[in-house]
Amino acid sequence: MRDPYEVLGVPRSANAAAIKSAYRKLAKKHHPDSNKGDPKAAERFAEINSANEIIGDEDKRKQFDRGEIDAEGKPRFQGFPGGGGPRGRAGPGGFESYTFRSGGGGAGAGAGAFEDILNSMFGGGMRGARPGAGGSAQFEFDTGGIGLDLDLNVAMTVSLEEAVKGGDKRVRLPNGKELNVKIPAGVTEGQQIRLRGQGETAQGHPPGDLLITISIAPHPYFKVEGSDLRIDLPVTLYEAVLGGKVRVPTLGNAVELSVPRNTSSGRTFRLKGKGLPKAGGTGDLFVTIRIMLPDGNDAELEALMEKWRDQHPYNPRSGLG
Repeated sequence: MRDPYEVLGVPRSANAAAIKSAYRKLAKKHHPDSNKGDPKAAERFAEINSANEIIGDEDKRKQFDRGEIDAEGKPRFQGFPGGGGPRGRAGPGGFESYTFRSGGGGAGAGAGAFEDILNSMFGGGMRGARPGAGGSAQFEFDTGGIGLDLDLNVAMTVSLEEAVKGGDKRVRLPNGKELNVKIPAGVTEGQQIRLRGQGETAQGHPPGDLLITISIAPHPYFKVEGSDLRIDLPVTLYEAVLGGKVRVPTLGNAVELSVPRNTSSGRTFRLKGKGLPKAGGTGDLFVTIRIMLPDGNDAELEALMEKWRDQHPYNPRSGLG
């Protein structure tokens, strides 16, 4: 994955507010629901979310800036205590090969002293020393007794509808491999899906697992609050004054809401059972009325309001002091 600062387009000196603002703009621009004709939109959106998970979190950002974790949030190897330790590379037969510089003395007495020290450090797991190029001695260690973390962690962003209903989704691994993943219905933010045996591999070890951490993409008009949903519903001035039935979208089929006469903007109605699944039932949908005036100037409406103002004056802000 690319550098998270580069993905969000912010400098390393950016404050938390700037990072949050950049994330929101990019998430809105590249949301799959807004780019249904673009097959790569979901991949870009997932990359944006992954970047925000790193530098949008204060602790993870500090770890990344110190070089303790990489762009995927995985720990980096920090070397052995005391500074310049051995540099390792994979060797044949599942062994790690480490090269120790011996000050030009070859693989003689100095190497033997190193062998004693290393045997004590690694519990006798050293296969032995052999001369290396440039006056160095090379030692190989059997890593069979050392616990290897072969689990692979990736992030996956799903839409709110996918989180509720479940479905199949394709995930791309850091090694370029792609897998079809079945998303269970009712998955929640931060939940992990484990695919056994789909992680990294190492000779002589069972394969690790693939751990997929779920994040739910912001929805164009629903706001999630636990198992409840909220939506701002635009209504006309005459619907608010005269009342009537208006259609309200839900995660299922749209429903009709009866708006009473003289409904003020900001009034909230509760639709039971139209939220998200939860233990023992379903959450609710809260609908907040927002009165919208027509675009542009309307001379007739203005004249009507002037007449109303003169004949029926009132002050809704009288209680504010």
